[in-house]
Amino acid sequence: MAGKIGRTVADSVPEWPEPPAPPKGAPNILVILFDDVGFSDFGCYGSPIRTPHIDRLAAEGLRYAGFHTTAMCSTTRAALLTGRNHHSVGVGCLANFDSGYPGYRGKIDKAAGTLPEMLRPHGYRNYMLGKWHVTPLTETGPSGPFDGWPLGRGFDRFYGFMDAETDQYAPELVRDNTPVPPPGTFQTGYHLTEDLTDQAIRYLADHIADAPATPWLMWFAPGACHAPHQAPADLIKSYDAVFERGWDVEREERLARQKAMGLVPADTKLPPRNDGVRAWDSYSDDERRVFTRLQSAFAAMLDHTDQNIGRLVGFLEEAGVRDDTLIIVMSDNGASQEGGPLGFVNAMGPFNFRGEPMAEKLARLDDIGGPDTHSNFPHGWAMASNTPLRRYKQNTHGGGIRDPLVMSWPKGIAARGEVRPHFAHACDLVPTLLEVIGVQPPEQVNGVAQMPLEGVSFAASLKDAAAPPRPKPQYFEMFGHRGLWKDGWKAVAFHPTGTPFEDDRWELFHLDADFSEADDLAEREPEKLRALIDDWWAAAEASKVLPLDDRFGPRFAENSARFHGARRRFVFHKGMGHLPTDVAPDVRARTYRIEADVRLKGGEEGVLLAHGDATSGYSLYLKDGRLHHALNIGGQKTTVSSDRPVPATATRLGVVSRATGEALNRTFTLTIDGEPAGEGLATTGFVTLISWSGLDIGLDRGSPVADYAAPFSFTGTLRKVTVVMDADQTLDGDAVGEAEMARQ
Repeated sequence: MAGKIGRTVADSVPEWPEPPAPPKGAPNILVILFDDVGFSDFGCYGSPIRTPHIDRLAAEGLRYAGFHTTAMCSTTRAALLTGRNHHSVGVGCLANFDSGYPGYRGKIDKAAGTLPEMLRPHGYRNYMLGKWHVTPLTETGPSGPFDGWPLGRGFDRFYGFMDAETDQYAPELVRDNTPVPPPGTFQTGYHLTEDLTDQAIRYLADHIADAPATPWLMWFAPGACHAPHQAPADLIKSYDAVFERGWDVEREERLARQKAMGLVPADTKLPPRNDGVRAWDSYSDDERRVFTRLQSAFAAMLDHTDQNIGRLVGFLEEAGVRDDTLIIVMSDNGASQEGGPLGFVNAMGPFNFRGEPMAEKLARLDDIGGPDTHSNFPHGWAMASNTPLRRYKQNTHGGGIRDPLVMSWPKGIAARGEVRPHFAHACDLVPTLLEVIGVQPPEQVNGVAQMPLEGVSFAASLKDAAAPPRPKPQYFEMFGHRGLWKDGWKAVAFHPTGTPFEDDRWELFHLDADFSEADDLAEREPEKLRALIDDWWAAAEASKVLPLDDRFGPRFAENSARFHGARRRFVFHKGMGHLPTDVAPDVRARTYRIEADVRLKGGEEGVLLAHGDATSGYSLYLKDGRLHHALNIGGQKTTVSSDRPVPATATRLGVVSRATGEALNRTFTLTIDGEPAGEGLATTGFVTLISWSGLDIGLDRGSPVADYAAPFSFTGTLRKVTVVMDADQTLDGDAVGEAEMARQ
């Protein structure tokens, strides 16, 4: 009888597939990716900013003097992650819009596998912390789609933010695929960089506890040093004395240090100031005080991040895995010009045509870097950050695309403190890491055939200072600015927006003999220049750069119109989570109505709907028995309150916003059960943007939009909130473009 029953479980041993095994000696990989940090900003690249932990990594490994990026954040991240050119993978410009052309979809093509997708079949676990920004922002809402989010592109865990920037004290956080509130506030001592570091240590501690023999990739991308520049106040003030002599002296001293370090050739010239940058001494004492403090906030943010890098590296040492870990520290582009000539304490006002006069900046001097500021430094300091290079982020001159790169791996890099002059590009990182690990790029990822890698490994230079130079040219393009490097030469064109591309003047530099692009050889070497320009056009066609498009505002406006379409009505039900700003109702420059469906018993208070934060936004809320609506433009708040208390019998509480037809003036009419209940006039409004923080109902989860303490949760029953918008929106495309560019 037993024989008829068949074999027992003990008699049948399943043949489980062996888990993937990484190549012998494959290192752990820690990529630390800064944002908007210029070529000279690390101490080991010539800066007086305190970065001892990065400097130590450089002293224990290598610094590259010829590492290049793509001039913007989304684009560099796409190249770093895939090993291909950013246009080739569909991220020719920004993740913020989809132009429809193959090179400008704002999302990494599935045929371009990412580094974590390539490493996963070889046993790696992949962790991502911080800034992502390679998913269209209209796809970052609660319904996704999630195939472009970090977990959809090969990472196993994610804790960070999806947009180009976020408030460091009240960030727009996502854990894996779900928005989550930050675990603290400014008042409790919270700062995003510290939180990201805590989570990074947690991920690695968990990994070591569970799978100590399994290698890992960690992509650590803090918000530093993208605006808003936010850091501890005492740290900010400690830098005033360092920078009070101004950007002209600072550039000279940084270049002298770079020469002494052997980072740049001894004959490197300091180019003239960038266009529009005035001499430091031409400003008044008050102006210089403000400019110094704005630079101090930038420096303190970098210093603070370095301190946290020290914590993270310290954990690797304590856990006994430092020697087995290849650490890479870099920036995604040069320092940012978006602060303009005077900088900002809170950029959100000027973006909506509310000026920030110098007297106001000065009055808020001690607020700079705090929770209700959105600070950015003047472009004179960005010029100093990029010493000795010309121009800035967005541009294809050296200041936009030549960036620091530190690599340290005790077991794999024998050199200590050496400088490598080799040209390398962001798309070269993946092939370099694959060679170091000892694996080939996959032919398929998730069933999708893969395009070939376009980057070139520079792994040989990790061991040999005499390694050969990059054998193939590299093009550059951003907003019509163009460039091409080949065999130590560079052709580059600065493109003024709105002018014919054929009118651009190309310059020619022999970078091997002219590090700072100071000696234009275009007239002396016309044939060399023409050959490089021809090479640029060939590369542009092959890499999906064409058609060239220098439009800022129209691309953003078209994307918004395409995403929202004819939708004019949003219904937010009780239980809804957080909505990112790009998928929230677009109430800019139009008539709109907000109405909350509530049930009251008397004495209730709290937020019904809030979109934004302390720097900009709007809020509808109950307080002291009355209904209120606050419009916050750059910290200037216009609040209208109901002309009578809200009765306990009320079930519909709302506000209607209408333009008056005069300048930016708008009326805000409160309603109780559909009846007018008070009206106010605002002389400012949302012209270009609402906020870079999102929307909530029933609470204000970030820094408070209005005069209450967040989250100021609603104490009654909130059933739903309805937002209805008229079709009368008129946007200034150029102004929208300028505001959005500052966001990147």
